[in-house]
Amino acid sequence: MNRLLLGTPLLWALVSCASAPSQSSSDTPVATHTQAPLRVERVLSRPEPTPQPTRKAMVRRILPLNVRLVTTEDGKVRRSASGVVIGTEVGEAGPVSYVLTNAHAVEQGDLTDPVLKVVLDRRAETHEYAAEVVATGEVPDLDLALLRVTGVTWPVAELAADDEPEPGEDVVVAASPYGRALSISGGMVSQVEWDKQTKHPRMLKTDAPIGYGASGGGIFSMETGRLLAIVEGYRTAKVDFEVAAQNFSFDVPMPGETFAAPSAKVRGFLQAKGFGRLLERAADADGAGPQKTASR
Repeated sequence: MNRLLLGTPLLWALVSCASAPSQSSSDTPVATHTQAPLRVERVLSRPEPTPQPTRKAMVRRILPLNVRLVTTEDGKVRRSASGVVIGTEVGEAGPVSYVLTNAHAVEQGDLTDPVLKVVLDRRAETHEYAAEVVATGEVPDLDLALLRVTGVTWPVAELAADDEPEPGEDVVVAASPYGRALSISGGMVSQVEWDKQTKHPRMLKTDAPIGYGASGGGIFSMETGRLLAIVEGYRTAKVDFEVAAQNFSFDVPMPGETFAAPSAKVRGFLQAKGFGRLLERAADADGAGPQKTASR
């Protein structure tokens, strides 16, 4: 009897194990490998920045665009000035280059037999060419003049956009003070005076030092190399002093008071005088089409 009672739990354990449901293979966890989603990133291709020309390289580019003007009579120099080559064209009569300067620089009413020449200084070589005045403005409102030189094709200055000149612009003035060879003086745009009606600059000032004979010289941007303005003149202050009981006086140019005709005035002058085509041809030569007023 005791044997039967002791064996009963063992029998029930065997029956329970036999009746327990077996775990199906579908319930067995299976190791799986998941792949992370691909990340596609857009990489923008940026062109390499164009290196800015050095100051020396920019001056070398600007100098050939400028000339010296000389008016002689009986073999003597009566007055001198400066000019900028603003256009060239080739017609049936051959090539022609045009030089921009001041109207007061080519006035010859006080001379009997004047001869106007454009002088090119190329290092140790000097070349002279006869010039003809083809357009002038009214001084002092429009102190500009255009000269024509036949038989030559010279490099042409690119005129800046009407609204390009800004105070603080780093500039150089290329001119021929005192009738000597071309020289460079540096400074910045010290003032831009705007016309309230046309919304364009009507006068530009620079603190770059100039001297007598610089009238008609070009003021160029050192950033772009474009022609910003044509020098018209400068204001001076009279200085008086006494030495050994003798009085002396001379005029000193005032800093920041070199005033010039900005590109907007130059463009309007050429168009009003029937030479707007020079600007269009210069722009076409650069592949930019006709030159228009544009933002910087």
